[in-house]
Amino acid sequence: MTSYTESQLAATIDHAILKPELTRADLDAELDVAAEWKVFSVCVRPSDIPHAVARLQGTGVAVGTVIGFPHGTTSTAAKVAEAGQALADGAVELDMVLNIGMLRSGMDDAVESDIRAVVEAAGDHIVKVIFETAYLDDEQIGRACRLSEAAGADFVKTSTGFAGGGATVAHIRLMRASVGENVQVKASGGVRGFDAAVAMLEAGATRLGTSAAATILGAARRQEGGGPATSAVDESSY
Repeated sequence: MTSYTESQLAATIDHAILKPELTRADLDAELDVAAEWKVFSVCVRPSDIPHAVARLQGTGVAVGTVIGFPHGTTSTAAKVAEAGQALADGAVELDMVLNIGMLRSGMDDAVESDIRAVVEAAGDHIVKVIFETAYLDDEQIGRACRLSEAAGADFVKTSTGFAGGGATVAHIRLMRASVGENVQVKASGGVRGFDAAVAMLEAGATRLGTSAAATILGAARRQEGGGPATSAVDESSY
């Protein structure tokens, strides 16, 4: 297993702050975690974007958000409007959920059109397409990859974290093999410990969506200090 330093891992993490029940105090605590550990970005609920941008100003942590979350079933027009508002509020990356039912129905043109509309609305900003792999078989995952790439997406992403299943090494490998070198892969859902994070990166992911940034990076810090990278707390506290 490849060794990753704390800073190397931090540069791959989108710290997820998406639970619907979070209070403003909860949000602030998580934003402070992101700033303390110097992660790449936070991924916050759309209504939290302006506050997150203000609180993280000067920290170097980018602010991203979700579009059509978590089911992907809002209309294309609604996703485009949501994307426009998110960018106006200060988000710099968009993680959109594709229309899962349409994909499973074989409505490829509609799925690609839906993704392309958000990509076009995003302009030069990064767009990641969430598949919800727990609901898909390998053929559908591969097809979702190809449609996302054709529509101009920057990343393909496994999961929302709300479907009862998350990223697996097998799915990351499949997604990496199903897109060209200009499209990156994000592992999200169930990435809660150091070993899981490293396994996803070794399988081909370049970004990790997780609410356990402190756990993962704390383990990396211990390893750099000569201690163990994993502990019972790492795997059970999230």
